[in-house]
Amino acid sequence: MHRIHYAGDSFLTGSDIARALLEYAQVLASVGQAATVEIPTLSDDGIPGQSIILIGPSSQVVAGTESSAHPEILDPELVASMASSVELLQHGGGSAPVVAVRSRDRNQEWENDEWDGLDVI
Repeated sequence: MHRIHYAGDSFLTGSDIARALLEYAQVLASVGQAATVEIPTLSDDGIPGQSIILIGPSSQVVAGTESSAHPEILDPELVASMASSVELLQHGGGSAPVVAVRSRDRNQEWENDEWDGLDVI
């Protein structure tokens, strides 16, 4: 797991998600663009949720590893979407697509296949 520190707040998310978010933020900053990304998170008391993050040229995002008694948050589709956006920005030259995550039932336990995924719109 990784703890993301952003705008005076912090939250836990999966390691792959955190790495993809930081890479996406870096590329957005390099091309002078911004995007809003919604990622699955875990509160300090273990409650699953979502955080919406605005990343761009002035973002100051830090991620560090953190051990947790809770299972790793995985969202391969979200990671792939951010990687695709990075690729488009680096090689396609266009604007960054908006990464949007469909809502999940907040009362369900975290299961890797229960997160509804994402859409690039």
